[in-house]
Amino acid sequence: MQGQTECYECQPKPTQKTFPGCTIRNTPSEPIHCIVWAKYLFNQLFGEEDADQEVSPDTADPEAAWNLADAAARATASDQDGDIKRVSTKEWARSTGYDPVKLFNKLFKDDIMYLLTMDKLWKKRKAPLPLDWTEIQQLACSQEDACGTGLKDQQVLGVQGYAQLFQRSVETLRSQLTEKGEGAELVWDKDDPPAMDFVTAAANLRMNVFSMNMKSRFDVKSMAGNIIPAIATTNAVIAGLIVLEGLKILNSDFEQCRTIFLNKQPNPRKKLLVPCALDPPNPNCYVCASRPEVTVKLNVHKTIVQALQDKILKEKFGMVAPDVQIEDGKGTILISSEEGETEANNNKFLSDFGIRNGSRLQADDFLQDYTLLVNVIHSEELEKDVEFEVVGDAPDKAPTPSAPEEGKNIANGNKDSAQPSTSSKAAAEDDDILIVDSDEEPSSSAMEASPESSNRKRKHHDAETDDAASKRKRLDQQPADDDEDIIALD
Repeated sequence: MQGQTECYECQPKPTQKTFPGCTIRNTPSEPIHCIVWAKYLFNQLFGEEDADQEVSPDTADPEAAWNLADAAARATASDQDGDIKRVSTKEWARSTGYDPVKLFNKLFKDDIMYLLTMDKLWKKRKAPLPLDWTEIQQLACSQEDACGTGLKDQQVLGVQGYAQLFQRSVETLRSQLTEKGEGAELVWDKDDPPAMDFVTAAANLRMNVFSMNMKSRFDVKSMAGNIIPAIATTNAVIAGLIVLEGLKILNSDFEQCRTIFLNKQPNPRKKLLVPCALDPPNPNCYVCASRPEVTVKLNVHKTIVQALQDKILKEKFGMVAPDVQIEDGKGTILISSEEGETEANNNKFLSDFGIRNGSRLQADDFLQDYTLLVNVIHSEELEKDVEFEVVGDAPDKAPTPSAPEEGKNIANGNKDSAQPSTSSKAAAEDDDILIVDSDEEPSSSAMEASPESSNRKRKHHDAETDDAASKRKRLDQQPADDDEDIIALD
């Protein structure tokens, strides 16, 4: 319930665990390391290449201080693919036509032999054992894989079975890539059988190379897809509770809604279901926190970034130093309040940054603690000389930055008494000044003033006729007044 209860994003999520690149590429020690490596391999072969997801041996590993000359002498290339050059994995795979046998020998034989040349890595670890496609096929002919009992996805195959699965999945993915055309890319999906088969086979073969216990397809899918396995009956119970809470919302019984937890074991009160009051929304939640939002109609092909900043954000919505990013999933910075960071964008059109009809911009002004969401509507039918239109009610302008209250500081003794006052304020208060007789001896300049004027409140016409003279006298009196306050010490 918006504004009343927290949303899914109000609670901070645990940070996803990451692994050092040298561990993934050189020295995996857990099955999850091999599974992450297999997902990286899928992207390197069939998907979008990422330099941070390289799968070849990492020669920059600080733990592997080794001699390149010795490594070159000891490294042995595969007989099948012969001359292997250290190029990107995708380029090499394309040059072989995605041949599954050559891929197998490179990944699980040649690269492993290359790792073995890094002697210092294996002084305190068990060295990996390379796999050869020909030897595995000969072994497969002499003995069949032992099929375990249970569901197919929960069976753990042997090295021969995963080698054959690797071959079939590569051939299937190669066909899919060919059908999409030149330059196409595949996206890994845990629910895509060929993609899941590839990761399962590659991960288990690497586990075998590094002497780990292999995992079933079910286990690999759980870890690769960040899935928490659940029993179907438990899911059914939770689904029923969701329906009951939904009925309360339909009946407007919001006060009766509860958050219900299902315990694995009964609590001290012998309860499995524990209802709790709903938590209020997190005021700092980036999803449901209330933020001003506006819809602006403009021509993205004619509006430049400078106009967005000066005429829309600053002039129309009163922002002082806006920072603007595009909500495109990448957090592209369009405007920065830091000088010199995005000035190159000023004369570019909004369309140059992928902004189109329906795009959303987030403008933050940290000087004013103000955030504004801008929904862009592209239109080529604006009136003449009209650059943009605000659709619907415009939000309140950004609050003006608070200035220091000088007058309050002076009254509290925080400023010198010599702080100048404005002449306009003094002039406005002249009519309310009463000149009161003092017991002190009047100065000579004061004696020249009319006795009558010292005993009555000044009238408005007096101030107008004698304004200059009175001000001159007041200035003349100042030194005399100051002299009376000076005490000379011997």
